[in-house]
Amino acid sequence: MIITEKKPNKSLTKKALLRVEGLKTYFPVKGGIFNKTIGHVKAVNDISFSVKRGETFGIVGESGSGKSTLGQTILRLQKPTSGKIIFQEEDITNLSDLQVRKYRRHMQMVFQDPYASLNPRMKVGSLIEEPMIVHGLGSSDERKKKVAQLIETVGLPSDAILKYPHEFSGGQRQRIGIARALSINPQLIIADEPVSALDVSIQSQVLNLLRDLQEEFDLTYLFIAHDLSVVKHISDRIGVMYLGKIVELSSKTSLYENPLHPYTQSLLSAIPVPDPHAKRERIILQGDIPNPTNPPSGCVFRTRCPSAYERCRQESPTLTHHGEGHYVACHLYTDLKNEVEK
Repeated sequence: MIITEKKPNKSLTKKALLRVEGLKTYFPVKGGIFNKTIGHVKAVNDISFSVKRGETFGIVGESGSGKSTLGQTILRLQKPTSGKIIFQEEDITNLSDLQVRKYRRHMQMVFQDPYASLNPRMKVGSLIEEPMIVHGLGSSDERKKKVAQLIETVGLPSDAILKYPHEFSGGQRQRIGIARALSINPQLIIADEPVSALDVSIQSQVLNLLRDLQEEFDLTYLFIAHDLSVVKHISDRIGVMYLGKIVELSSKTSLYENPLHPYTQSLLSAIPVPDPHAKRERIILQGDIPNPTNPPSGCVFRTRCPSAYERCRQESPTLTHHGEGHYVACHLYTDLKNEVEK
């Protein structure tokens, strides 16, 4: 997979376009004769971060960590239980569906499965034009002109306008989804596993396209994936999620060169090394990710952590700064820091 290296992002000195503060998204679990709420799935459990204008913020973690629910909650496709979502300096957390609609024009999503997210009964031209019609943008001629421009921009043939989604490959359908997201000039695009359903040979093409579009349209990305090798090439900063929480957050350089959390270390150890003679210690986690309806006490990762000790069972670690914008939620480093300061 050949992916062009991302240039240093000068926009990181800009103000935050998106801020998430103490965000929680719980889903009720019903049971019993009277179908009462007997528990909650804690899909997103007290998460805070910010994304600056022009930045690509990566969210990574294995299936069941809450990544997709986080993206959907930010877009208000899921209702948050508590916390704040601040977009363009406006708190959109508790806005009604009608009120949040005007912000949706500036926030769009690219989904994992391009075929499932496209109406198979609509031609590509209509699919891309539809968001502009919904938001009342431009005349019919202006919309059709923009559709033709977007088709060319994302690298599709001009006759794609008159075809249906099933007539395209997976990579081409994802390009249609990207063109559709771009049609209303968004500022923030949430890309939810946009390349995981594609062949490896096509992934690099889509990632390079996203990179080029970001520069051309001054886009901000929240890039969600489970593959750290993919996230590395497109992100400026990365947050590592486990069971609804961010356990580590830093620049991509710091994360890959000096991973602190045991979970991050295990994820990085799974990335294949191109050199067949190179040796890397593989950290294999025992067991599966716990049930989010009943997360472990203390640190949520302790049941699979090779370094867990008694404090991990009793107390939940907080995301603590360890220099140069590198944050980690792990008692190992909190205790070490306290020892140094004594």
